[in-house]
Amino acid sequence: MAPSLESARPIMAPSARTSVRMSTYSTMAPSLAPTTDSAGAEISDIEKGLDRMENKALSKQRVVLSEEKWANMSKLALGAKLERALDRRMSSQDAVMRPRTNSNIKNKPKSVPLIVQEKA
Repeated sequence: MAPSLESARPIMAPSARTSVRMSTYSTMAPSLAPTTDSAGAEISDIEKGLDRMENKALSKQRVVLSEEKWANMSKLALGAKLERALDRRMSSQDAVMRPRTNSNIKNKPKSVPLIVQEKA
């Protein structure tokens, strides 16, 4: 071993190992990006698997709605969703809705219009 620049001692102690150690490093590194052939083969495999999973009998029963029917169903679904949300919101409230009385209206302060005068 060569001595270190700063001291006379060797940089590494000599090894007592008698066996020869082979390197596992290879210059033939595999490509990280798959080729288009393998990507196409993988896509076709996935497509075949999806075709096998599809139930042909159920596909024949599937309904295709017209634009008008689709819009109507969307409105109904939105209305039902809104009703459920309001029911959840109001069910945990303790307040009771009562009609307004005249006394509540009389006690309400009138708004005063704000007049801004420009400085001349």
